[in-house]
Amino acid sequence: MIRRPVMGRPHRLGGEHLLVSLLVLYVSFTTLWPLARLFSAAFQPGEDGTPLGLMLTTLASRSALRALSGTLQTALLSVAVSTVIGVALAFAVSLLKLRTRAALTFLILIPLIVPSQTMALAWIELFGAQSPILKPLGLAPPPGSTNPLYSTGGIALVMGIEHMPLVFIAVRAALRALPADLVEAARILGISPGRIGLRIVLPIVMPSVLAGSLIAFAAAIGNFGVPALLGIPGRISVLTTLIYQRLNGFGPAAAGQVATLALVLAAMAALTIVLRNIVTTRIAVPLPAGTPFVPTRRAPVIEFLLWIVVLILSLVPLAALTMTALLPAIGVAFGPDTISLDQFRAVLDNPTVRRAFANSLLLAVITAAISMLVAVPLAFLSQRRTNPVLRLLDFVIEGPWVVPGTVVALGMILAFLKPLPLIGLSLYGTMAILVIAYLSRFLPLVLRPVAAAAQSADPALDEAARITGAGLNRRILSIFLPGVLPAAAAGAILVVMTALNELTLSTLLWSSGKETIGVMIFALQYEGNSTGAAAVAVLSTLLVLSLAGGATLIGSSMPKGTLPWLE
Repeated sequence: MIRRPVMGRPHRLGGEHLLVSLLVLYVSFTTLWPLARLFSAAFQPGEDGTPLGLMLTTLASRSALRALSGTLQTALLSVAVSTVIGVALAFAVSLLKLRTRAALTFLILIPLIVPSQTMALAWIELFGAQSPILKPLGLAPPPGSTNPLYSTGGIALVMGIEHMPLVFIAVRAALRALPADLVEAARILGISPGRIGLRIVLPIVMPSVLAGSLIAFAAAIGNFGVPALLGIPGRISVLTTLIYQRLNGFGPAAAGQVATLALVLAAMAALTIVLRNIVTTRIAVPLPAGTPFVPTRRAPVIEFLLWIVVLILSLVPLAALTMTALLPAIGVAFGPDTISLDQFRAVLDNPTVRRAFANSLLLAVITAAISMLVAVPLAFLSQRRTNPVLRLLDFVIEGPWVVPGTVVALGMILAFLKPLPLIGLSLYGTMAILVIAYLSRFLPLVLRPVAAAAQSADPALDEAARITGAGLNRRILSIFLPGVLPAAAAGAILVVMTALNELTLSTLLWSSGKETIGVMIFALQYEGNSTGAAAVAVLSTLLVLSLAGGATLIGSSMPKGTLPWLE
């Protein structure tokens, strides 16, 4: 009786070793191999055999320098917008007693939930000469004039609002951990609320402000949807759009050049994440343990003003987009006699659009399902073992989510353009390459909630099952899975919400018959069919928001922080 578990242990450990090996193969195929091909393409010698000649020639070109300058300008300006708005909203929502706090929080996060290209299109319709909202008010640009958003400032404004929730989330998390004693002591001393916020609270949460700003910067340099829809018409070049244009114009022949540009993006993103980690680990102010601060001061006037600001940032652009989709054509004034569902009927009758919705749904569901199957055993092993291979896997898995999507897509092209060994088939131009790219990109969205839920699980249950001789599969399926299933389901919903309207990967990897929703919105707008693009964007946004509502319904059973809009 005593020796049986000991005798069975090598077999059980062998099962865990096999599972680790399978996970290593999975991550190597979906992530390591594409990134390795990207590096090898960028570090090719020049035409004259000079080491790193291709990289040096590409980086010295005027187009690359112009795109790099445009990337830095738009990203830095957008971070300024994100930081100012995000910090102000976080302070108001966290330090004031608001009756509508939950609703305000959800609306503040709308720019992060709604896809990048949809928000860009919404702002285009809001500020255009034919704006259904600004034109009746006499605030729209003159007819025939260029949309003011087709500029560096316009790109920075829209990206800044889109990434503002990243700063908001980081600062609000710090404010929610603020000790109540600290604020109460300041009040007893007679310090005004304004000075408490600026002189006491802001310095304490400044590391979180910096961390959120750095995340916003990383998101900005990798953003494709906004620079593509605003920058290409305005002749504003950034690295993501330059990569897209080079691949569209020269195809795989430009692989080495675009790989170099992609590595520049990856290096900038990696440096940003390193700086963020330094800020959070070395600069952050340790707060004394105590009762978290609970706001008691009501401010109905400020709450009213908050609603105005949040509605302008989140819903007014979407309202302009919806109103545009209800018009029969651009240039027609919006009114009761011109409202029509013709554009919705037209896009739904379009077989290409229907195929795009079907493809996106299929890709999103497959990605979510496979990511759950991978995340659950990986979280199980990571929480119970100190295997260095697992720690390395965890680091590698974060890579495709941290680096810009353009980098991931280019790695996929280089890895799967040629026929695969043994089977002799090329995945380029097939749905399979999109599936692999999505799996590589979105696995962290499932893994993080599952890992958070696994940390709160009681390890004694697994140890008891191990002692009684339960096999690895039984321990995972019967003991570990029930405890993390709500978190895994929440992560899967986040994957579906994100993948449904994905644009960056799809734009570089799609082929005829493999269109996605994001590609269709971009293509319709690029062709000048703004009302059709608006209709598709509205339908896709309604789909995403319905998924967000479904996730909210099961939010009480999820780990805290899984859904950022929940209290």
